[in-house]
Amino acid sequence: MTKRVAVIGAGTMGIGIAYVFAAAGWPTTVVEPQIARMTALRDQMATAAEGGVARGRLSAAAAAVLPGLVTHLPEVAELPSGLDLVIETVPESLELKQRVLVAAERAEPLVLASNTSSLSIDRLAGRLTRPACFLGMHFFNPVWSLPLVEVVRGAATDEDTLRRTIAAAEAVGKQTAVVRDMPGFATSRLDVATSLEAIRMVQEGVGEPAEIDRAVQLAYRHPVGPLRLADIVGLDVRLDIARSLSVSLGPRFEPPRLLVDKVAAGELGQKSGQGFYQWDEQADR
Repeated sequence: MTKRVAVIGAGTMGIGIAYVFAAAGWPTTVVEPQIARMTALRDQMATAAEGGVARGRLSAAAAAVLPGLVTHLPEVAELPSGLDLVIETVPESLELKQRVLVAAERAEPLVLASNTSSLSIDRLAGRLTRPACFLGMHFFNPVWSLPLVEVVRGAATDEDTLRRTIAAAEAVGKQTAVVRDMPGFATSRLDVATSLEAIRMVQEGVGEPAEIDRAVQLAYRHPVGPLRLADIVGLDVRLDIARSLSVSLGPRFEPPRLLVDKVAAGELGQKSGQGFYQWDEQADR
């Protein structure tokens, strides 16, 4: 039987998640109220598919049928009932995510998941009537390239939900790491800690962003340096996660002044064209 998935939100992560499921042959519904975002999603998915074919990661046949597997709905309330998996990817706001999850739960999917990178799964589940079917399914950007899905098990998550989630991740070519619902889970704590320390180093004049990134890449074999990665993720996203973790885990996650100032100035990284790097579309292809 063909599996069906819905992705709520057509931001950067929503685009990537929708792509990997559609590329694996899953009929994929994207819930997004803004038509312009859906246009961007289809354009970016087409570009990703071209790249996948060129690198031998996607067959030409799969690329040809991929657009037809993606459908659009403007509202969560319009989701069909009985989907195998629904993943929300809206911004990191507890209130917003809870509202979206409650609406999505009414469609009674077998598994309801959040792509949150920092918010508590148990808190997100606080308004749900079926918390046993809910957990975290944390993908990484760019979704089509990075192989990990961090599966975050809440206190109420049952074994069937965990099993179905791992199977879904494996079906789209991902590997999983199952962790408990603790602040920052595993990956966000490690990632944000490295990113914030690198930002403090720039703030203190230790070195230029490119030099610090080069040191991390060459010394520790990271494919991307922490400052460039922060630009790709979005400095506003980094700031939100840091503030959330500082409340839960203390001052070691307090955001540096430089990060706060950059976000206030609209320097959000790749999506704004300026962050720790100047982003030029042609130069960064």
